Amino acid sequence: MTTEATSTPSDLPLSERLGAWRYAFNTTNPPQQGVVDGVTRWLVVTRAGVLPLTLFSGLIALLLAVVAKRPTGSYAALHGVDWLGLVLAVVGILIAHVANNMMNDLADTEIGSDTADYPRALYAPHPILTGLVTRKQLITAILAANVIDLVIMIVLALRHGWPIVFYALAGLLLSYAYTAPPVRLKKYGLGELDVLITWGPLMIGGVYYAGLGTVDWRLNLAAVTYALLPTTVLMGKHIDKIPYDIPLRTHTLPVILGEGRAKAVTQAMLVLYYVGVVACVVVGAMPWPALLTLAAIPLSLWGTLKAFAQPRPTEAPPDDVVWPLWWAPLAFVHMRRAGALLVLGLLVGVVIHFL
Repeated sequence: MTTEATSTPSDLPLSERLGAWRYAFNTTNPPQQGVVDGVTRWLVVTRAGVLPLTLFSGLIALLLAVVAKRPTGSYAALHGVDWLGLVLAVVGILIAHVANNMMNDLADTEIGSDTADYPRALYAPHPILTGLVTRKQLITAILAANVIDLVIMIVLALRHGWPIVFYALAGLLLSYAYTAPPVRLKKYGLGELDVLITWGPLMIGGVYYAGLGTVDWRLNLAAVTYALLPTTVLMGKHIDKIPYDIPLRTHTLPVILGEGRAKAVTQAMLVLYYVGVVACVVVGAMPWPALLTLAAIPLSLWGTLKAFAQPRPTEAPPDDVVWPLWWAPLAFVHMRRAGALLVLGLLVGVVIHFL
């Protein structure tokens, strides 16, 4: 576990800086030599390593918009797709995810749930508790990210109307309400539903709407299907935190269910993702090359299901830098492989569409 967050002179060669950035992105921790520069610092502060969750949502929406049947009269830039709208929307959800991570850290620190012995400060340096940034700097970064998203929302709303405002504000509200008082959805077992809605219908639906100016039930089916993957990651994280959350009376879904049932539900969601992809292909919500994601079954699913059926290690395995998280990284690796294969399959579908 890496907790070193002290700064070092920024006279390292570019190759070493790139290595530090890669390490920070892959582990959400600074490298052994500490924070080598501002890029490394903010990769850690924003937990940029989890951005693939959102990038996949954006790319899935973009690729589905490209192969969709365009309604007459929709805003068109090329082949009936508003490419500028799509790109801006993808950038917008990535910035929103960064803002969400920082808002969660700020809120959990303010209410006292993030402490030196809570997992958030154990699996990676906490932005405020370790002095990576000050509270003022974190608030400034949060405001800057939300201002950028506000500008993007206004541009997209001028192009496509009020539904864009709904997608943007609903996403912001759920992001804030996830951990911040007075709502604190995760405290009442609703955080997992929050993630399913946000990474599915809101993100994928919002980006898709920014490209075509319309959304239908098939798109929402595809969105919920993918969103099962980010939700399994959160389930894993909340299973990891059960011993810490019970004393705080934070009743996440795994706390309510108990570890055994929560692990079984997570396994069911992992399997349901693949069932959902097949269903999406059958009803035309996804092109048939999306079935490429099924290759993740032998590559990752079987191993992940088997791991969730085993007890958690009693101590951190060698070179495990995100301990005490155990189930969350397993679900995240599966999400990254299955999601990447889904995006690749959709890209193949786009190529076939235009041949």
